[in-house]
Amino acid sequence: MLLRLPVSTKNNFMVLAQIAPKYLLCLLITFVALFGTATAQEPQAAVRSLERARDAAERLEYTGILITQQGPQMNTSRIIHKRESKEAVERIEMLDGPPNEIVRRGEEVTWYLPRERRIIIDRQPGARSFPGIAQLSNSQLLEHYRFRFLQKDRVAGRESTVLQLQPLDGLRYGYRFWIDTNSGLLLRAQSISERGDVVAQIGFSEVTIGAQPPSRGRDRLIDTRGWQTERAVTGPADVSGWVMQLPPGFVRLAAQRRVIAAAHSGIGEPRDVVQIVCSDGLASISIFVEPWSAARSAVPVQEGALNMVGKRIGRFWLTIVGEVPMTAVRQIADSLEFSAPVTR
Repeated sequence: MLLRLPVSTKNNFMVLAQIAPKYLLCLLITFVALFGTATAQEPQAAVRSLERARDAAERLEYTGILITQQGPQMNTSRIIHKRESKEAVERIEMLDGPPNEIVRRGEEVTWYLPRERRIIIDRQPGARSFPGIAQLSNSQLLEHYRFRFLQKDRVAGRESTVLQLQPLDGLRYGYRFWIDTNSGLLLRAQSISERGDVVAQIGFSEVTIGAQPPSRGRDRLIDTRGWQTERAVTGPADVSGWVMQLPPGFVRLAAQRRVIAAAHSGIGEPRDVVQIVCSDGLASISIFVEPWSAARSAVPVQEGALNMVGKRIGRFWLTIVGEVPMTAVRQIADSLEFSAPVTR
């Protein structure tokens, strides 16, 4: 999806959902929580539960209704996940607000935007939506989170095991996962703030696990005849000139340049943006680098589990946005430096 970067403080909350294609999926990925009496278990057993959930999200076929909450905002969507020739094919239909559909086929992600009569096609290596979980580094997770199982619960009518991850520092959120006891599929997830509040959550209100009838698994429901099709222009980016200090446990996963079309940028001129993606295996942080302009706003923004700050460095404007506490976002922003010329 083409990027639309901050133009004013008024637009900042919209930016949290539009700032990059991955965040449309990432908003549906890494959230967790629960209540009840805890029972001590070995961390290795907890990690195995997460590994099982990660495998189930890709291997199984399922369909269901998802409820997503970011702060006070709630949204409903329908997800259909199936397998075709050993490849995962997934369709997410937004049921609230403007009609939108997202289809993921392997690494190719397609957005259907009916009101604009547009189709946007992008390639996103490693893209996942809930109930998918990113590839985990067991030693890394055990170093920065304390694991424990809580009492069992029911979600969408299914028995589930509840797993809590408590951070060992103030630079990441805590998580709780409800994992289906029989299939291993992740059924609900929440992000827990430093104060113990649920700041974001996503989960099934109903779910059917198993092969679906062909009519339920088709790629899209919208008639797209006569629509404009756009293919996002992306490629690797050289970010060797940028120096930053990431929170412990976070590593840089990718750096990508993404071209913004002038007609849809909301800014009125063509430009390109570099996105640096970082993660600790659960939480994700992105740093967006673009040319500076006077329209940029440095006012911090918080929406549910997402926090965002902006910063000017010379002729560049940087937007740091992540599913982490504001402390971690500010730490990255304060540490950013530019030490070499960037070839553009």
